[in-house]
Amino acid sequence: MSPAYPPNGLELAVPHMSRRQVLSLLPAAGLLAAAAPARAAAGIDHARLIANTVAIFAGTPDVNARPEVAGKLASITTTARQRLAAMDQAGAGELFSGLRLGTDDANLRLAYQYLFEIALSTRTPGGQLDGDAAVQRRVLDGLQWLHERYYGDQSAGYYGNWHNWEIGISTHVSRTLALLAERVREERPGLTATYLASMDAYLRNGKNGDVDLDSRFHTGANLADITANRILQGALTGDDARVGKAISDQATVFATIDLYDLQHGNTDGYYRDGSFIQHHSVAYTGSYGKALLTRVVQTLKTLEGATSGGSADLAGVVYGWVADGFAPLIFEGWMMEIVKGRAVSRTTTGYADVGVVVEAIADLADHVEGAEALALKKYVRFLPAADTAAFVSPVSVARYAAIRADSAVPAADLNPSARCVAFNSMDRTVHRRPGYAFALARSSERISKYEYMSGENLMPWFQGDGAYYLYLAGEDQREVFGVDYYTAVSPYRLAGITAPVEERRTVPELYGRLWYENPGHPLNFTSSSESQNTYVYFPKAGNAFSGGATLGAYGAAGMVQSDDAAYTAKQAGILPDDFVVYRNARATKSWFMLDDEIVVLAAGVSGQGGRAAVTTVDSRIAAPGDAVALTGESWGGRAWQPGDTTPPRWLRYANGTRATAIGYAFLTRQPVAAGLETVTRSRRVVRTSNPDTGVTKNVFTASITHPATGDVPALAYALVPNATEARLRRYADGPLTVLANDRHVQAVRHKTLGIVAANVFSDGPRQAGHLLVDGPASVIVRSGERTVVALSDPTMNRDRVTVVLPGAPLRLEKADEGVTVRRVPGGTLVQATTRHAHGRTFTATLR
Repeated sequence: MSPAYPPNGLELAVPHMSRRQVLSLLPAAGLLAAAAPARAAAGIDHARLIANTVAIFAGTPDVNARPEVAGKLASITTTARQRLAAMDQAGAGELFSGLRLGTDDANLRLAYQYLFEIALSTRTPGGQLDGDAAVQRRVLDGLQWLHERYYGDQSAGYYGNWHNWEIGISTHVSRTLALLAERVREERPGLTATYLASMDAYLRNGKNGDVDLDSRFHTGANLADITANRILQGALTGDDARVGKAISDQATVFATIDLYDLQHGNTDGYYRDGSFIQHHSVAYTGSYGKALLTRVVQTLKTLEGATSGGSADLAGVVYGWVADGFAPLIFEGWMMEIVKGRAVSRTTTGYADVGVVVEAIADLADHVEGAEALALKKYVRFLPAADTAAFVSPVSVARYAAIRADSAVPAADLNPSARCVAFNSMDRTVHRRPGYAFALARSSERISKYEYMSGENLMPWFQGDGAYYLYLAGEDQREVFGVDYYTAVSPYRLAGITAPVEERRTVPELYGRLWYENPGHPLNFTSSSESQNTYVYFPKAGNAFSGGATLGAYGAAGMVQSDDAAYTAKQAGILPDDFVVYRNARATKSWFMLDDEIVVLAAGVSGQGGRAAVTTVDSRIAAPGDAVALTGESWGGRAWQPGDTTPPRWLRYANGTRATAIGYAFLTRQPVAAGLETVTRSRRVVRTSNPDTGVTKNVFTASITHPATGDVPALAYALVPNATEARLRRYADGPLTVLANDRHVQAVRHKTLGIVAANVFSDGPRQAGHLLVDGPASVIVRSGERTVVALSDPTMNRDRVTVVLPGAPLRLEKADEGVTVRRVPGGTLVQATTRHAHGRTFTATLR
């Protein structure tokens, strides 16, 4: 397991809680016991719940009087006036101009959102529309009109996306009713009950109009959204039982997911290693994960003073999500691409994602205590200034501004300057050093290769095949990654991937719609069916080996590239004849993450089926006007130029405008195709709903072609962030040695660091340099005054892994639980019991 790095040397206890432990923390008088979920709870102050909710979204007189909040108030008013103008201009079949209703569920959701935004302006102290009774009546008229014509008839509703009917619409309705609760009681006394009956009826993936914890739809962020709505609905009707059960249901999201003791069959949520999964197999911290973070923090604020008992322990769990789950994935205020799922294709990710997280962190700091609260405030001051105009709550704006202005709180990262985090539970790795961060996306039989859905992320095919992202300090990451990276860079040339030479078609191109439809097939393919998820939206890979070990701030990761679940199922005759699948390339890959470089090894590469394959060393984008240069040197020592067929010893890509550079030190001799081209594409090529905006970028690509026939040699190279030419020349006699590189074993030595790292992919004892490793396994050994050994099982299937260190016997100084050391002929055997460890690392220190 990756070591815990407390910020600023603080020893913080970050709890990992089982469901039983979580439920034991629930306030006895305010919440329902898990054993009796139908029993009404006592001591719930419903008026306080509603008042807290109004304060979250509308602010308070004191808060809204602060100058930092003026921009938020103006935005609320401006938005409301725009929505009112759209109401005035509405045509037939519309409540708002441009939102045609009756067949488009997204338009119906937006209509309810617009009503909420108008209602919000009438409850915002200090706002121009505060208390405007006429505007409030227009909102109530709108609610009644929508229900009578487009929502109340359940037989005509529930078309399109289930999320709109069960979550999106209910969210806006519940909040609007809370904002206007007093006027509703006075003037439309039956409106709340009418809507509650309909919202319950639309909860079709639940049970009896309520949450069903056994439903695959009621998990993670989705469960938090549904239960937050039901807490508010119960408060509006004074229904203790509804509020209590909703709180109890939501509390289950705080429990750490344990794959070996699953509750309700659910794999969505946070894991011990900081991973977050949604949709049961998608790495999703940067999208659904931040949504869950936001929702549970809002719930803590909603419940404050409204139920007996405290929430400090649950807030401590959320602190752990931030420190171990979010912080490693945030680089200079940018959310890394590897945890965004289909959201990578949206135009507002990256910095905007982190703004959402920062708002939650600022609020969370008021719900944790002592060292944790201080660490969060330091982190808020450390991160680049967030755009508070995008904050949900005026109260959060004020709280954030106060923290940023508090000079008594020093700015400090939650990450140490050097950190390597193996998010093996979601097949991701993050490696951080001063000046750069490296993020790696893998896949396996446990984790999806990619996510496509709803016309988003149209060309995702290789995003989980070892795609990596090298973030350099000081850059505006919007100019390097984000939606423009996927727009300008070919999906077959993402940095780090090995792809077959072929052309693929997107789901809309294949089937003429955003999904595959075949309800008559035994697998019942519909837009939200399990078969759609399994074979279209987020198919898993077929390989077991995906993971690695960490030793302090160093890391090793490996993966065996495979076909996805759809291709495998088609070969087995499970899928319909018209269902299109694509065969993947094969490769065995390792990434060894050190201080100054990341070493990449690939062996056993094949395009399969008579196809060539291409491994992309790197692809980077720059503005057309940036001063970009590509230099290099051949193995013979002469200058290398683009178009040169001579294998380079090193290449260097430099952006003089941004004062950044990356070096590529090649440890094996292969011709490398490297060059620059200007590319113009529309952002719509990656997402159907993106604006048809042309993006022009200078695209750098360095790649190696593997022929379809003949011997395909293994390759090895090092990514060298911020490299100079002089530094790259030193790799000719430098510290790196490739000890093994085939489909059985991949291993390297770094002489200066005293590190040998290896991935053993095959069964049985295998030699990795001087180490004898019982594979499959990932091993890092660092020698010096002491010898430190790190072991993991990347397949997550083994009971134990072992390594033998040759030479004089070594004595155990300390070790993780489950590690044993004994003398064997010729050396020292270190064994880790990896059963049910879910890929985490075990370490031992020897002398």
